[in-house]
Amino acid sequence: MRLYLASALLLLAAACASGGRSAPPPAAAPQDTTDRPPYASTYQRRPNQPVLIRNATIMTAAGQEIAAGSILLRDGRIVAVGATVDAPGDATVVDGTGKWVTPGLIDTHSHLGVYAAPSTPAESDGNEATSPVTAEVWAEHSVWPQDPQIPLAIAGGITTIQALPGSANLVGGRSAVLRLVPARSVQEMKFPGARYGVKMACGENPKRVYGSRGGPSTRMGNMAGYRNAFIAAQNYRRRWDKWIKDHQGDPPDRNLRNETLAEVLRGNIYVQNHCYRADEMMQMLDLAREFGFKIRSFHHAVEAYKIADALAREGTAASVWADWWGFKEEAMDGIHENAALLQQAGARPVIHSDSESGIQRLNQEAAKAMYAGQRAGIAVTRDQALRWITANAAWVLGIDSVTGTLEAGKMADVVVWSHDPFSVYARALQVYNDGWLVYDRNDPSHQPRTDFMLGRP
Repeated sequence: MRLYLASALLLLAAACASGGRSAPPPAAAPQDTTDRPPYASTYQRRPNQPVLIRNATIMTAAGQEIAAGSILLRDGRIVAVGATVDAPGDATVVDGTGKWVTPGLIDTHSHLGVYAAPSTPAESDGNEATSPVTAEVWAEHSVWPQDPQIPLAIAGGITTIQALPGSANLVGGRSAVLRLVPARSVQEMKFPGARYGVKMACGENPKRVYGSRGGPSTRMGNMAGYRNAFIAAQNYRRRWDKWIKDHQGDPPDRNLRNETLAEVLRGNIYVQNHCYRADEMMQMLDLAREFGFKIRSFHHAVEAYKIADALAREGTAASVWADWWGFKEEAMDGIHENAALLQQAGARPVIHSDSESGIQRLNQEAAKAMYAGQRAGIAVTRDQALRWITANAAWVLGIDSVTGTLEAGKMADVVVWSHDPFSVYARALQVYNDGWLVYDRNDPSHQPRTDFMLGRP
């Protein structure tokens, strides 16, 4: 109960200090077919006095790297960034000499909370493998805020994640964008105003899971399954749109599966598509054109480099690994230069983890991908590589207007590093989430631990 009590006190203090202020939404919130979206975020910013970090190397992910620079945080916002920044009298001054500062890192593909530790069937809640299409399920309804992997991710400089369902299904359900802060419920972690994503999966996984259970058992069966699902959603959307327009008679019966996919068709829910092979990604782009929606990001996308020009043209991001492939047939044709070639083509690369250990070293993953590109003669800048785990990732989640770069007015999601973050020696020393010092490597009172880790006295 210790974490619960501490969290309760923090939330009460935050509400008193901020008047219950939530971060403004980056875009219009999703509009479900019901009058009011259910399960709204109850996140509240924790109070923290102003902080001035000075004399550090500031990597803004917005085009600038400022040597011996300063950054001022106040009331959850970045107030100023530059070579010289004045500190208000009540500010905590952090000496950044020899240190580096970046935006908080963002992982677009995480299963923290839904595949919680310890890894037992009791904590395995990521795949609703009961039907090829389970758009009706929401990852947030499986998230366990006491997952002991969450504090480890925070200590790696992660401030925001997209928690996704697994990839057993053609459509696996809704994702949730979460701020990594101690919480009693997932609603206390939900990023205010962030849109839902929907997890879709191509290729071998749905075939393997359902091939002996009535299908689909082939890639053409997969494609037919997507199309049937969206045809049903189109009809559902038309019925609701007609009723919303004229309000004649009783409203149509709600269907949670069609409700999610109808919001995809309306553009209110982003498609996050697990897909490895270039040919399948091109097929999915064709599917999106048939039904009039956009794919926000392909995930894993081991062969994205083969269609980098098409991804750039479509405005679809690719959330990739630095060097993880070859573990199954559809993942065989990976190369180290994947992210760099996407960057060179004008596409939007993102480095993601899909791993409870990789999320703790996302900066190193971006470094590996950057250096692989540079060794191949591809001109990848440090700022571009940093954007792979900050600004580009924020765009994939639709929150780039409020976080992902160090610019005045953005949320104060900030990491202070011991070394250059692209160095294997770099460690996150301090992590500020919405201006609150959620983690300090040198102060045990700012090192969140779950009840699971505390154990019984």
